[in-house]
Amino acid sequence: MDLFRGRPAPAASMRAEPPVSASQNVQSGTQWQNGFVTGGAPSRAGVAVSERTALSIPATLQALRILTGVFAMTPLHYYRRGEGGREAADQRAEAQLFRTAPNSHQTPFSFMELLMADLMLSGGFFAYVSRGPAGRERALTRLTPGTVSIAEHFDRMDGKTLFFDATLPDGTRERFPARDILHIPGFSRDGINGLNPVRYARDALGASIATSEHAARFWSKGGKPSTVLTTEQKVGPEDKVRIRTDWERLHAGHDGSRVAVLDQDLKAQFLSHDMKASQFLETRQFQVVDLARIWGVPPHLIFDLSRSTFSNIEQQSLEFVIYHLGPHYARIAQAITKAFARPGFYYEHLTDALVRGDLKSRMEAYWQQRQMGMLNGNELRAKENLGDIAGPAGTDYWRPSNMEIAGAAAQGGDSDE
Repeated sequence: MDLFRGRPAPAASMRAEPPVSASQNVQSGTQWQNGFVTGGAPSRAGVAVSERTALSIPATLQALRILTGVFAMTPLHYYRRGEGGREAADQRAEAQLFRTAPNSHQTPFSFMELLMADLMLSGGFFAYVSRGPAGRERALTRLTPGTVSIAEHFDRMDGKTLFFDATLPDGTRERFPARDILHIPGFSRDGINGLNPVRYARDALGASIATSEHAARFWSKGGKPSTVLTTEQKVGPEDKVRIRTDWERLHAGHDGSRVAVLDQDLKAQFLSHDMKASQFLETRQFQVVDLARIWGVPPHLIFDLSRSTFSNIEQQSLEFVIYHLGPHYARIAQAITKAFARPGFYYEHLTDALVRGDLKSRMEAYWQQRQMGMLNGNELRAKENLGDIAGPAGTDYWRPSNMEIAGAAAQGGDSDE
């Protein structure tokens, strides 16, 4: 029995992808992946680097917390292109997906925070698009990194088409067309697969992890240097094992402050570690700056204030929004526009709240805009989350009385005659 018999064929406008058939050459190198390898690959420092170990570095954790949090708090608005400029369209159904609830269990903030985290830690974001009876998107379900692989189909007339071999949260595996999967790649070399920063910066992250582990091992021994027990007498192999075991049991770890009583003319020599000569602190300081480079945040945002002053922190914060977050805003807004926006509409992040100056600077800017007639009183009050003023006092635009259109006669002025 054909379970699909009688099902109406989808409208031509609803499907832009060619049908998948055995005759087509649709290949994927790693189809039907299920699960993500979290063990990590070894770095040159001798430690495994994975998402989990990378997040164990305080500077990395803070950098990602800043990137994902600031990105998620930036509202994503929906606009329509009109003859007189753009018009807000946040009340439309496709806008509510990112303004109210992307699904039943996440807020827009938590969804965007997770989206940005996947971009930074795995190089790309995938979400399954649930649709209603009319084909309207109704929910977005994030797919775990490693459970989606991309299959490519090339046609000389239509170019390249992507399909996604995905494992859904219910365990089912299927090949989906592009309209069913929201795919946002990060920085890429082929335009399809985003580069994984954890993989490409493995050695730098591994060096930081190894340095942290070295410090942890040193303090786990009570901050005591390595010890050598020497004697002029001959000590057999079994006695060496026994002496080593007794010494480690009594004097290793946090409880290693007991008094040593040695026999057989044993003498204890301590191998000192000169942290200053090995520039241990300088190494850790440099690694913080190196991690800031990897994740794209100014060092002062991860609490490295060695090169920051009161005069340049504000400028660095502005550069963070423009140069560090700006490409992410454009990348994600354009991907969402391509996937969900109706013709003539587009999504855009509004960063006004992030680039606001101090109170004095804002008031001076508002005053100039008011005098120039750029904004009315209610528009300026809205920027400070204040209510409207009733009547013309809130809606009128000012025009300086001493300014006129160039070349026009002054209104009410004296004649030259």
